[in-house]
Amino acid sequence: MLTLLARGRTSPIIQEKLVVSQNTVRTHVRHIYAKLNVHSQQELINLVDSAG
Repeated sequence: MLTLLARGRTSPIIQEKLVVSQNTVRTHVRHIYAKLNVHSQQELINLVDSAG
């Protein structure tokens, strides 16, 4: 899921690709953001890009 988020995919796309519910995507995104201390998808993309 992290890879899809970092590539700018939206929740509905992630939901469809991984065959999970909207709530599951929302929960995982919230946990990823918390662990990486980011508050938006753009911050996540920037963090991944800077990590190389």
